[in-house]
Amino acid sequence: MTKRKNHSPDFKAKVALEAIREEMAMAELSKKYGVHPTQIGTWKRAVIENMSTAFTRRGSIPEQVSIADVDFPQTGLKPPASSRSALA
Repeated sequence: MTKRKNHSPDFKAKVALEAIREEMAMAELSKKYGVHPTQIGTWKRAVIENMSTAFTRRGSIPEQVSIADVDFPQTGLKPPASSRSALA
């Protein structure tokens, strides 16, 4: 049996940021970094939902942001299918 990989937070952030940029397909990112596309999608969703915590003051409760609330201007891309159903 193989040991599970434990990726560092820096690695997860790097991969998630590339996924958010959408310059490469998930399959390409998966191949490039050796991580399953579903895992990359999970990291991407976590980054988007927790992005507002970078701008909160200590002790305050951050507002949660849904991926459905994120606007994808100029790219012409739509949110992932899982969040599109929430928009309909």
